[in-house]
Amino acid sequence: MTREWWRDAVVYQIYPRSFQDSNGDGIGDLEGIIRRLDYLNDGTETSLGVDAIWLSPTFPSPMKDFGYDVSDYNGVHPDFGTMETMDRLIAECHARGIKLLLDWVPNHTSDRHPWFIESASSLENPKRDWYFWRSAKPDGGLPNNWRSVFGGPAWTLSEETGQFYLHSFLKEQPDLNWRNPEVERAMHDVLRFWFERGIDGFRIDVMGMILKHPELADNPVNPRWRPGDRERSSQIWLNNRNYPDVFGAVKRIRRVFDEYPEKTAVGEVFGTAEEISAYYGDDREPGLHLAFNFQFIHEIEPWHTPWDAEIMKRIVRDAERAIPAGSQPCFAFGNHDRMRFITRHNEDGRGVERARAAAIVLMGLRNTPFVYYGEEIGMEDVEIPEEQLQDPARLRTFGRDPERTPMQWDATPSRGFSEAEPWLPYGRADRNVDEQFADDGSLLSLYRAAIWLRKRTASLREGAYRELESLDGTWLFERGATGAAAAAYVALNTTGHAVRVAVPSPGTVALATLRSEEGRRVGQHIDLEPLGAAMVIADGERSILGR
Repeated sequence: MTREWWRDAVVYQIYPRSFQDSNGDGIGDLEGIIRRLDYLNDGTETSLGVDAIWLSPTFPSPMKDFGYDVSDYNGVHPDFGTMETMDRLIAECHARGIKLLLDWVPNHTSDRHPWFIESASSLENPKRDWYFWRSAKPDGGLPNNWRSVFGGPAWTLSEETGQFYLHSFLKEQPDLNWRNPEVERAMHDVLRFWFERGIDGFRIDVMGMILKHPELADNPVNPRWRPGDRERSSQIWLNNRNYPDVFGAVKRIRRVFDEYPEKTAVGEVFGTAEEISAYYGDDREPGLHLAFNFQFIHEIEPWHTPWDAEIMKRIVRDAERAIPAGSQPCFAFGNHDRMRFITRHNEDGRGVERARAAAIVLMGLRNTPFVYYGEEIGMEDVEIPEEQLQDPARLRTFGRDPERTPMQWDATPSRGFSEAEPWLPYGRADRNVDEQFADDGSLLSLYRAAIWLRKRTASLREGAYRELESLDGTWLFERGATGAAAAAYVALNTTGHAVRVAVPSPGTVALATLRSEEGRRVGQHIDLEPLGAAMVIADGERSILGR
């Protein structure tokens, strides 16, 4: 059987508003992405080498939640271009061997979507049941106690009909009723529309929320919640997230993907390792090809996962134990909804050192790695004046603008992004592609080397994961190609002091946070600097170590 492309891929997430502006309006667009494709992969090892791109939403939208409030699933927002531009982007990606994933938002639409406008027009409208409409309780209370992800009740009253509608996010994002077969068919047809145009797959937004409790039963109170914690954590999301009925819907979505060869579904899901793994389906019927495990970013909201070897080992151990046979984990260290990696791990000013180690770990694990744009050059969250903030989520919870600022291509005042005032301000000028591109010691060069090494090393692409014994504060694992001896080792030190880590077999240091160590032969151990990491390719592995 042909090996599925996503098993060996490194995927690069682009926030389209922030990648490259081509028309001087201060907003990134599809034409800008086309112009930067050679940076991502031109077929040579001077490029980053990614295999696929995921675009955050590009559909027409009022932009109340910057594209996650969709008003037309079968179009392109004018800020980003036209359908013709999208078709050219697809073609240009494919010409370079790059797959292109869009961001599908099946849980909710915009309140400006024609479906919702019809649904809201009267109690008798044929599309009334496409959304969740409920009357107040006899005592005048809300239909249930659910809270919005962005804070406040998940219900808003429509004065026109006197009923409340459900919105798990902003009030401008009403939830679709996936128990209505017409809704499910319409959303499946969205997938087919884009597959026919050549899109290679979708990242699926809040996959675990599309099927709720059939009676919309109240969520239980969270006994661990305390004043000062995030409001949405005041209840356990038992009846509106990971509800068991969702897995049947996931399998039906997978059937649509299977109508088109080599299309890939990547789900945004949350929960324990067991809950995440359930989205892959079972022996009788598959579910998603990939389900995100965000536990390197956050395990218990709203806290960030510490950079701690013991915690990270447990995360991978749990994921490997829970995932179905034949499936593959999917990890990331950043995305458009969370603080950037260095900002999360910079309490002692050493976030960049940890970022270098993270690149080696992410590319060494058994997984399909996702890299958030700018992560490879060490972009950090940007302090943004109140008058320039854009994200409406900040009004009830934390805002996400600081991690969505424009990509920094050079150190000029425009950062190579736009000739106009950018939609969000730039970060520190010294974090840019131009200055790091030819510097072999830069974070960009380390990412590039790690990605290309992964491409040509069989054990890193196909090998099993096995955690090896190591000292507290360190993490050692091996990747072994099927039917062969262990062929690659990754060692991580999350402590503030140097350590010596034993390795089972002799080999060559192929990657290291201290890059002067690369190319050195090792026998029984490897020395790691504080917060350092290294990858050793064992003798006999089918790889080319030279760059």
